[in-house]
Amino acid sequence: MISRYRRLCISGRYLYGNGRRYITQTASLQSSELPDYNTNVNIHEHKLTRPSAQKSKQTQKWKGLADLSARTKESLIPSTLKEMEADEDFKVTAADLKRLGQKGITRQERKRRQRALDVLGVPDFKEFWKQKNIEAGVTVNEEILRKNMIELLQVNIGLYCNQACNHCHVESSPRRKEMMDRRTADQCINVLANSPNVHTLDLTGGAPELCTEFRHLASAGRKLNKTVIVRSNLTALLEPGQEDTVQFFADEGLQVVASLPCYSSKNVNTQRGSGVFDRSIHALLMLNEIGYGKQGSGLQLDLVYNPLGAFLPPAQGALEDKYKEELMTVFGIEFNNLYTITNMPIKRFADFLYRRNELTDYMELLVRNYNPSTVDNMMCRNLLSVNWDGRLYDCDFNQQLDIEMTSKDKSSIFDIKSCTDLEQSEIPVQNHCYGCTAGMGSS
Repeated sequence: MISRYRRLCISGRYLYGNGRRYITQTASLQSSELPDYNTNVNIHEHKLTRPSAQKSKQTQKWKGLADLSARTKESLIPSTLKEMEADEDFKVTAADLKRLGQKGITRQERKRRQRALDVLGVPDFKEFWKQKNIEAGVTVNEEILRKNMIELLQVNIGLYCNQACNHCHVESSPRRKEMMDRRTADQCINVLANSPNVHTLDLTGGAPELCTEFRHLASAGRKLNKTVIVRSNLTALLEPGQEDTVQFFADEGLQVVASLPCYSSKNVNTQRGSGVFDRSIHALLMLNEIGYGKQGSGLQLDLVYNPLGAFLPPAQGALEDKYKEELMTVFGIEFNNLYTITNMPIKRFADFLYRRNELTDYMELLVRNYNPSTVDNMMCRNLLSVNWDGRLYDCDFNQQLDIEMTSKDKSSIFDIKSCTDLEQSEIPVQNHCYGCTAGMGSS
């Protein structure tokens, strides 16, 4: 009975516009089926209460557009490092990293999520997926999730970043020095050239613009006539040495997907660090000035929203209208599309939830809002994720949790000639996958 999927049809945009990526638009589901997909679209009113021992990073009110260039001319990195040194959460994470190592922290994180699900009496994701299909009367021909045709090559070219956001699932910061080398970048280009079904090269990080191989990869992707996406935090465009990066974006025709978690300074600086809002607005104005986001320019500028706390995002269409109204009215900023994503319960956000005793509640929220329409369009289905050192994963989230692909003899970009080598391979799933199937999913 495939008809249920038709009844749950999605009539909206997709992040890559090809109909096979994560669904990021409102579904025609009844509210009883997604009971918590009702977040207020006025996201500037959202507040994140902090434990009494912590102080908000936001110490000043927005000063307006006057003198914006002067306020944003210095690097953000010293401010980020200073805040990391003072932030109790970062101190705890640093101590755990020194004591347990990265793999030990990841194991601890998985156990915490599993304990939360055990409290709720929820089975592992694969069994839950099968159970929900049976309850819905949906016939699925596969007992396991498998890769379909791979159409997107996502390359995480480094963990170095000028920010250290509270909810970063990659745990990037100025302290992270891991970065892709030329040999690995060239192999990514070779595989891309041998993969005719791959239409998009997605460059991410860290802040990809700050990584040494970014321009080499971006230019090569465009020469191969691929769509090249750069996942920008916006503030990286204002770092010393990046003065011509916006022009490079335009010259190469790169699609910019930029993170802006709110149109208010307080919420952005609370989530991403002091001074981030000023720099984000300045960068958006720079992108607009060169043509990005302008109708008819051919230069695509999309924004990404993720919630401030442990709740689902608002309906995407309504929030896009709100963003466009606020950004145009207050700042004169234009953009093409807004995409909403669900916060994944991994890495910094998982730590954030655990320290606030909210992990169980958040996992319950994700399970309660399971959306079967997202499963066929999850990123792991048609994407190959490459780590900075060349290791291969089914998705960006599995990469950060070091959940290897099942094809053990094809674990590195150097082990394959084409992305087709990995099609139909089994996709390993774990308890974080509930984040990919709640509401409209995540990306």
